[in-house]
Amino acid sequence: MNEVKINGLKLEICSNSIFSAKQAEAGGASRIELCQNLENGGTTPSYGQIKLTRDSLNIGVHVLIRPRTGDFLYNDDEFNEIRQDIIYCKEAGCDGIVIGILNADGSVDKERMKILVTEAKPMCVVFHRAFDRCKDPMQALEDIIELGCDRILTSGQQNTAWEGRDLLKKLVQQAGDRIEIMPGSGVDATNVTAILNYTGAKSIHSSAKVIEKSKMEFKIDSVNGMDEDEIYSSQAKVEEIVAQIKSL
Repeated sequence: MNEVKINGLKLEICSNSIFSAKQAEAGGASRIELCQNLENGGTTPSYGQIKLTRDSLNIGVHVLIRPRTGDFLYNDDEFNEIRQDIIYCKEAGCDGIVIGILNADGSVDKERMKILVTEAKPMCVVFHRAFDRCKDPMQALEDIIELGCDRILTSGQQNTAWEGRDLLKKLVQQAGDRIEIMPGSGVDATNVTAILNYTGAKSIHSSAKVIEKSKMEFKIDSVNGMDEDEIYSSQAKVEEIVAQIKSL
């Protein structure tokens, strides 16, 4: 699908629903990363969500494939689940998948990642923020390039991309034209230009999210956690980020 550049750069919006994905497209995003459970770092969206989002959007759709929250050390059942989700994304016409598997020592699990990359092609393959849990980021970068991945989503091994800007800059320089380094985490209209200018990255990742109170009028106070606030991507916030990128 079409991934329109904004002033020569690309903006990816992490969207946790079909509604969020539509907001991202309307706001001018280049592509989306589709997920569920964004409040806990994101997990694989449902088949229905994947299909309806792909059918509804004209921009790129990349799907987060993460079977659970927590670490990135997966057992055989979880690995097979990842494989099946990748196969479905390919059948559904998605543009890319976002994955990452580590070994217990903090290195990239190259053996199993190679299987996933091979099965995913010709879709774009992005190594997600499991990278931010790697013991040696520069070696991990070389391993991921060797695997044939197309992009790395990372915060520079800090809580936010701005805090990790020094490592991000080093990664961009070491990667050169071999792989795309995409900063993400804590990116919004107030810092997007500073991050892009400092790191030299050519694409950037944001959720552009807002939090809205539940619209339920009837509530039962004795039961917690079922009238939670709703998180979604905001067209207005996407437009604000786009405007900042255009100002570069």
